[in-house]
Amino acid sequence: MTPADKHTKAFTAAFDSLRGMRSRWEVWQDFIQIVAIEISSVTDKVNAPERAKIYQGIVTKYSKKERETIARMLAAVIAGVDENPDQDFLGMQYMLCELSSGHTGQFFTPYNISHMLAELSFDEKMTEEKYGFTTINEPSCGAGANLIAFANACKRRGICYHDRVLFIAQDLDYIVGLTCYIQLSLLGCAGYVVIGDTLAAPALSRDEQGLLPAGPQNRIWYTPLFSSDVWIARRKIAEVKEAEKLLWETKPWPNGCKTGS
Repeated sequence: MTPADKHTKAFTAAFDSLRGMRSRWEVWQDFIQIVAIEISSVTDKVNAPERAKIYQGIVTKYSKKERETIARMLAAVIAGVDENPDQDFLGMQYMLCELSSGHTGQFFTPYNISHMLAELSFDEKMTEEKYGFTTINEPSCGAGANLIAFANACKRRGICYHDRVLFIAQDLDYIVGLTCYIQLSLLGCAGYVVIGDTLAAPALSRDEQGLLPAGPQNRIWYTPLFSSDVWIARRKIAEVKEAEKLLWETKPWPNGCKTGS
């Protein structure tokens, strides 16, 4: 048994032990929400109170022993991602736990395809933006396979995606979006995941770089690294620029003229 198989089997065994009177989907969505909220609470103090209520409502359904099992599931995920970052660990587990046959009937793209696409489409110039970083946006992220593959493509080229790439993801499905959020967070990707319909309510930003997401904040999940010093500095600079731009556009001019007149 390879180390990767060991982590996969550990996760699956723990997952199956929690089923009992619960459906596969209930266990999966509870696990994903618990982990995502725990990660989010570290840096997102605005949404923390409301998400804490959701968290408490979920964990109270499980006994102390079962919560320890959930902790083992998380440990298996962390160990699996740490040992091999170049994979869609949770997307694979979703399929192995036979969740694709229920819920919304979703089937995630095999990671080797995402890997191939990342290599074929990678452009070195993407990481040479004038802002010091580039922004990548996945409007239908699923569990995050394409973004994970892109991060690893950067890594193979010696590009530090932690501070040179801003990851923006969106998915209509709440649990699927949080699955992507967990994996991006564990990989040290800076950015955020937006929950919502990309066609009806796409992820928008007040700045052209994507640093200042607009719209309801409760549907946005910020990764921990997005609150690191370098990204906080970039966000503050973007806020100043946007404030100056607004001031310039609304400032009264002689003879009633405005900018662009």
